[in-house]
Amino acid sequence: MRESDLPRQFTVLLVEDNVGDFLLMKEARNGSHYIVDYHVVTDGLDCLDFLHKRGMYHEEKTPDLIILDLSLEKMDGLEVLREIKRDERLKVIPVMVFTGSNSPAEIEKAYRSGANCYVTKPIGIGQLENALRLMEDFWFGLVKLPSTKA
Repeated sequence: MRESDLPRQFTVLLVEDNVGDFLLMKEARNGSHYIVDYHVVTDGLDCLDFLHKRGMYHEEKTPDLIILDLSLEKMDGLEVLREIKRDERLKVIPVMVFTGSNSPAEIEKAYRSGANCYVTKPIGIGQLENALRLMEDFWFGLVKLPSTKA
């Protein structure tokens, strides 16, 4: 079997400081038909260390997609987003803002900072399952992602 015949495995960096939200997302992903390796960091500084392969993240694969909460410790999610989009190597990685705020001002700031999309976290496991299925179908089934072999 050729490598091109194998199903593609995707790598996602989830930047989420709420462990409960992460556990709900993990549970909601059950039954996904995509091969996705999720990595979780809980603050903005760890996100940048992961992306720049610093410290304990030196062997991590560059993600195909970043799912970013805006409410983070140590470094605000919008600051993290701006740092990612300023970096020539990282700016091609799509960043999906996945946060609790539905504020038009926050949405505007996120897009002006370089977000590729903005999704308000749904309430309840059923809505979360649906949102994650749609997200995976869009990013891994429909969209052509750039190579992240860095």
